[in-house]
Amino acid sequence: MSLVVQGYYAILDVKGASVDGPAVLAHAGQLLAAAPCCLQLRAKQLSTVSFCRLAHAVRALCTEKAVPFCINDRLDIALAVAADIIHLGQSDLPLADAVRVRNAVAAQGLSIAISTHDLDQALAAAAGGADHLGFGPIFPTQSKADADPAVGLEGLSVIAEHVKIPIVAIGGITLDNVAAVAKAGASAAAVIAAVDHADDPTAAGRRVSLAFAAR
Repeated sequence: MSLVVQGYYAILDVKGASVDGPAVLAHAGQLLAAAPCCLQLRAKQLSTVSFCRLAHAVRALCTEKAVPFCINDRLDIALAVAADIIHLGQSDLPLADAVRVRNAVAAQGLSIAISTHDLDQALAAAAGGADHLGFGPIFPTQSKADADPAVGLEGLSVIAEHVKIPIVAIGGITLDNVAAVAKAGASAAAVIAAVDHADDPTAAGRRVSLAFAAR
């Protein structure tokens, strides 16, 4: 599977310590129907067992739709389900250690993405071997309780000028401002609330992709 990070970056954001499997998988199907460049599973409060079981199920859906699958935070689960991408935050396993583990288990097909919030972090991630970056929050967001301060479109433009690997913009991105995000230099946009709360999440996801196709 060729990994191209461009357009709509879907996030399946599972809240709470329990999961309604059928409902979550149905929502995953809606997101995948928009043909995103990736589907990331984020489940910060699930137990390891529940997260892993859900990840196997979502992995199967992504394989069926030929959409790259990303696991948030948990390199062990990413390896267990043969994910295409592991996305690590600044307080997760350090990038150098993630690269070392990937090499040790010969999982060379696993891409590593790093969340960044300023230029120093972005440059460090790119120099350390990250395959792409998450950057933000671009705008104020309610999707993450401990979000960093918003960096704005100007901050995104600075990162795009200095970093050559793909940048996934995240945080407060809506169908109204995503075109400006694309124009500022992002390769893709991770959109959660504006898609999840839309009357038609699949159509909303497609509109995100169109913003990048039109730039």
